[in-house]
Amino acid sequence: MVKHYSQQLDRTFFALSDPTRRAIIGNLAQKGQCTVLELAKPFDMSLPAISKHLKLLESANLVIRKKEGRVHYLTLCANPMSEANDWLSVYARFWQNNLDSFDDYVRSLLDANKLEEEK
Repeated sequence: MVKHYSQQLDRTFFALSDPTRRAIIGNLAQKGQCTVLELAKPFDMSLPAISKHLKLLESANLVIRKKEGRVHYLTLCANPMSEANDWLSVYARFWQNNLDSFDDYVRSLLDANKLEEEK
């Protein structure tokens, strides 16, 4: 059963609410493990600003940091995204079912209207 409330879900959605953080997640998903500098490169912002985004992603458990000397590597962690996906899929099914019912209703109105015009 999907939880409708969890602190992890709140942290995940909060972390994903920012376009920069979503782009960082996208880069990690595409490239795999990256250094902080590699992740910062596409953005027109300071390294401290990128670091704040990365720390927020870490606190949401969406990325894992590993240090080797002075180099920090980040890797995407899929578990929180899986919980968010499960939560969203419940509502996707709800909306799909309602839209299917609405589509059936509109088609029945159009069919009834077509019959009236043929008379």
